Amino acid sequence: MKNIILTGFMGTGKSTVGRLLARELGLQFHDIDTLIEAEAGTAVKEIFKAHGEAAFREIEKRIIKKLSENCYGTGLVIATGGGAVVNPENRAILKSWGTIICLSASVDEIIKRVGDKGDRPLLAAEDKKGAIEKLLNERAEAYRDCDMCIDTTSKSVEEVVAAIKARINSR
Repeated sequence: MKNIILTGFMGTGKSTVGRLLARELGLQFHDIDTLIEAEAGTAVKEIFKAHGEAAFREIEKRIIKKLSENCYGTGLVIATGGGAVVNPENRAILKSWGTIICLSASVDEIIKRVGDKGDRPLLAAEDKKGAIEKLLNERAEAYRDCDMCIDTTSKSVEEVVAAIKARINSR
């Protein structure tokens, strides 16, 4: 089985769906943000706060490259950060060793899911809806370039996993 890479905007369910999908398929699950935190020794929001988004994206690129070199063809489920596929180099690496599935959701659903916990550095703006719309617009081309897209709005994790499995099996 090819590796399955889940991407998409924050709050679309990448990590939660990825864990269940991996369990149901009997595959290993890796979350890029968790790997970044392990390498950096601190939380993603702290990386953004102390070093900025550019530093975070460099670590992210390094982790994606390392993971692809070490795990090519092993049948993994990977959850990327929402901006990982915006970098053409990252997207090319991910496409070369797996099927990229973009999870999406409506802006209102994203707002409901991410809440006001303050752990989303790119949503630190007063106008969360505007910030989400701006980022979605900036990332739209990269998300469209994924192998498939599944809308998670108003769907349970189990429904999303079933939809992914159906789409993969139909290919």
